[in-house]
Amino acid sequence: MGQKTETGVTSHIAIPPRASSTADFPDQDRVAAKEVSAEPRLLLVDDRPEQLKSSSEVVKLHGYRVTEALGGQAALEMLDKHEFDVVLLDLHMPDVSGIDVLEFAAARKLSAKFIVVSGDTSFTGVTRALTSGASDFVKKPYEAAELIATLERALSRRRLERSNHLMEEKIKASEELHRFIVNASPDLVYILDRNGCFDFLNDRVEDLLGYTKEELKGRHYSELIFEDDLDVARNLFNERRTGDRATRNVELRMRSRKVRSPDRAFQTQTVWMDLTAQGRYSDQEERTRENFIGTYGTARDISERKEAEQVINFQAYHDLLTHLPNRALLKDRLSLAITQAQRNKRRLAVMFLDLDRFKIVNDTLGHTMGDRLLKAVANRLQGCLRGGDTLSRFGGDEFTLLLPEVRTRDDVVVIASKVLDKLSAPFVIDGHELFVGASIGIAMYPEAGDSVESLIQSADIAMYHVKGRGKNGYQFFSDEMNHKFSTRLSLERELRSALATGQLRVYYQPQVDLMDGRIIGVEALVRWQHPRHGLIEPSEFLSVAEETGLITQVDEWVQMHAFSEVAEWRRAGHGDIRLSVNMSSQQLEQETFLERFLANLDASGLAADRLKIEITENAIMRDMEVIVPKLRALRKTGIRIAIDDFGTGYCSFTYLKHFPVNTLKIDRSFVGDIRAVGDASIIDAIVAMARGLKLDLIAEGVETRTQLKYLRSQGCREVQGFIFSRPIPAAEFKALLQRNPFVRLVRSDPETEIIASAV
Repeated sequence: MGQKTETGVTSHIAIPPRASSTADFPDQDRVAAKEVSAEPRLLLVDDRPEQLKSSSEVVKLHGYRVTEALGGQAALEMLDKHEFDVVLLDLHMPDVSGIDVLEFAAARKLSAKFIVVSGDTSFTGVTRALTSGASDFVKKPYEAAELIATLERALSRRRLERSNHLMEEKIKASEELHRFIVNASPDLVYILDRNGCFDFLNDRVEDLLGYTKEELKGRHYSELIFEDDLDVARNLFNERRTGDRATRNVELRMRSRKVRSPDRAFQTQTVWMDLTAQGRYSDQEERTRENFIGTYGTARDISERKEAEQVINFQAYHDLLTHLPNRALLKDRLSLAITQAQRNKRRLAVMFLDLDRFKIVNDTLGHTMGDRLLKAVANRLQGCLRGGDTLSRFGGDEFTLLLPEVRTRDDVVVIASKVLDKLSAPFVIDGHELFVGASIGIAMYPEAGDSVESLIQSADIAMYHVKGRGKNGYQFFSDEMNHKFSTRLSLERELRSALATGQLRVYYQPQVDLMDGRIIGVEALVRWQHPRHGLIEPSEFLSVAEETGLITQVDEWVQMHAFSEVAEWRRAGHGDIRLSVNMSSQQLEQETFLERFLANLDASGLAADRLKIEITENAIMRDMEVIVPKLRALRKTGIRIAIDDFGTGYCSFTYLKHFPVNTLKIDRSFVGDIRAVGDASIIDAIVAMARGLKLDLIAEGVETRTQLKYLRSQGCREVQGFIFSRPIPAAEFKALLQRNPFVRLVRSDPETEIIASAV
């Protein structure tokens, strides 16, 4: 910025350098050069006009422009308003003397150089002038050359001072900039001396580690390093190399006393850091051991990345519900255990554990309760382990135990028995007392296999053997079991083929009215006419169909054929019978179920009010939010809904009131308990419940006249069972409709029991 002097000469005022970024420093260099080379600003002060004019002309003759001040007061006013480089000052002036002007300049800390031009050459006068702030002295009368030489010396010193001042300002600004950059850095910046003690730390250290810079200065770096990482730190902080060869991206943990977020998983009292380091030397050109003075570098907080890696790694190898090792981690540990067993000629065992009755709990009380039960089971199972054993959740309600270092089967039996004992006690969750058992298959290395897959498969086969004989027990794998397992796999393949090639058959079992013996309904049941094995009962293949998802295709196939055949019988005048078909929860859960089912029914010509759907209570409870609305939609069309196998599930009276059902079907197991009249308390309860809810009753599995009489006495009007007929093919059932042979049986004297068919 420029400003005019009294003589019209423009004088320049120094502009302090900015410190915003390193890009400003070239501009600062240009400003400094301009300031040093700018035209000098001179002030001449004298109380005699002729002397003032004479001095001014001398100075001007040498190319300088000057400002004149007549007397000391005028000089003070000029100095108060303007900045000058050199002031030529007369010493003796009335009112305001040269000494007064010097004292004014000293009080204001003016930077101008003052040259006293005076006739007083006494020692006292010169000394007083110099001690008051004058930089030089010229005696009057003077030679022009002497005056100019003194002036130029003063200007030279002034230029040097201004240059030094600008350099100092530049250095100060640079230091402030670098200090700001260092302290504002997201990284920790450190400097160590040659002994490994901190010389410098930026402000970031307090945010990251909870220590102040003052606390750590002079302390050894090892006090901040997690003990397991000291070897890595020793190599890092003793780095001698510089430049591209210096150490970069070394990850280690530093101690922290800073309280971090309480909801952060996996966090500890350490902070993961990514560090760099390079050597410091007193002479950068001579990087010798003697010149080494320490190390400096940066440390970046990578805790969030490390925690994310831990979470990802945990999720990859652990079950998120129970936090147990998952299938992948189990296989990895089993592979290692097999290698060690081979090397040490030892044995190991793999237990495959499947929970019994878990599906009932999950379907009845919901998946949330099922999840909580799985976590409770996992906690109990962990109490059965030895040190070095691995418990994993293999999927669903299946768990696997790896038992390395076992000597005999007896060691394994002890653990298996302990598992069964632990699981035998009830689990109490939200007031529900839940019971689960376990079917445990055991595979021993090397007898049952010498690879990961073979051992797991052998344990799985042994587990299914336990389930086949009644569940809740354990079984060691044997070679004979392989045949049964292969048969199971073959059964799945052949069932798929049976669906594709039409090997399934629909068999029919009559439902009889106990009031008059008429056939009033029929249940459609599936059979498999196998090309090699003959007729296969549903108990031998429906479980495979459910596990593989083929049950929906089986259901739909049976329903379509039964719709068409019963509709044809009705059109032919063979009785006003009602058809009952079974339905799985998997079929009901299909998104397009309603449209497909009703379309098939409509295409067959069978009226909706002549159809009854039978579904188990557990199937309804499996997903009530999906299934119940679909059942309501079916009932609105006139289709009747029956709960099959009633009394064997967990359906409560409260739920039953809200289900869109018409009929309760008493399970055959309760009918079989009828040994004498009055000996069927469960049936009595079911009958009372049906009456209270105004529901129809039908009983299945009726085989004796005693059962028949008791059911009729309790008001159960419809029954089916072997006492009337086994399930029979369509042609035989059509003939049965024409004969209607059960009237006599229903009306006969019930003194003897008949377990044979009435056909």
